[in-house]
Amino acid sequence: MTMKRSQIPFFKIYADDDDVRSVTRVIKRGTYWATGPEIKEFERKVAGFVGADHAVAFNSGTSALHAILAAYGIGKGHEVIVPSFTFISTANAPLFVGAKPVFADIEEETYGIDVEDVKRRITKRTKAIIPVHYAGCPCHDIRALTALAKKKHILLIEDAAEALGARVGQKMVGTFGDAAMFSFCQNKVITMGEGGIITTNDKRIHDKLKLFVSHGRVEGSNYFTGEDYDYVDLGYNMRMPTILASLGLSQMNKIGRVIRERKRVAKRYLKNLGGLSGSLVLPVPPKGFDHIYQMFTLRVVKGRKCRDALMAYLKKKGVPNKIYFRPIHSTKYYSHKYPRIRLPTTDRLSNEVLSIPIFPDLSNRVVDDISDKILDFFRR
Repeated sequence: MTMKRSQIPFFKIYADDDDVRSVTRVIKRGTYWATGPEIKEFERKVAGFVGADHAVAFNSGTSALHAILAAYGIGKGHEVIVPSFTFISTANAPLFVGAKPVFADIEEETYGIDVEDVKRRITKRTKAIIPVHYAGCPCHDIRALTALAKKKHILLIEDAAEALGARVGQKMVGTFGDAAMFSFCQNKVITMGEGGIITTNDKRIHDKLKLFVSHGRVEGSNYFTGEDYDYVDLGYNMRMPTILASLGLSQMNKIGRVIRERKRVAKRYLKNLGGLSGSLVLPVPPKGFDHIYQMFTLRVVKGRKCRDALMAYLKKKGVPNKIYFRPIHSTKYYSHKYPRIRLPTTDRLSNEVLSIPIFPDLSNRVVDDISDKILDFFRR
């Protein structure tokens, strides 16, 4: 694949003719666009891939996080410990159910939530911890967080939005906690444009999620076919459309290939930029951690001024880039709602990070060109 400098995208969805056929098949069928059999098949496929007993598909990862907190009965008067270095839905989800997000700091190696800071923030109102597997790398402290949650009888809900397929040893991300959320938004490793899923081994929670996703309607009935049905609980309309589930099945069939290609790109970046150890911290996973590189995030050692200069230089040279993430606690809404939050590691690292293009079709030539631009910047 050849790309002119001005054509380099920040990310690019990996799709092929199988994806087109999967969507076309559902469209041409002319029915069951909302509640087709592909949804259950997609749920089974993701659950099997992760190694979980159950999965429930949603219209977004945000909806899925909302639903899992509601299913566990988290609500008013409860606290949920979350990182601030993440997409905003991680903190919004507790608010959706009336609980309070409590921000904890992160560690430096994988940018995951720091277990020692989590310990300091646990109170008698703490009901859950939501660690985030940033950019496709498992959270460094995930095993310690699992042990802590069990010891304290606190739920551990993995925000694995960016990490479908990542592992620690032979244990898949999504199997450490009581439940996990994966996202299929357009920049994820596999995608349907939008969508999310919850995986869990708890049949009771699975059944509650099935009610929550479709207005509290008993599963097994079909609103659209005239079958008898009943509403037994309060729910929302968070269903994943059949067309998306069918596309998800096709995308899942090539997830191994997609991850291998992402690792190829990452390996070349790491080789090209390895000589900048005094200027950059590269995303090298801890030993035994399998990084799937949903993003490739650099850390500019000299801080924000130098990071922003690199960001501007790359954009001028036609290389798109983006800051993932600006801390949630620094946003206008959260800084007013929860003032005086101190997260020194989060604040420092968020001033240093910069994500650069990575996707399966990114050629070695373009990777080398992007790398050369970064090397040129630091030579100056």
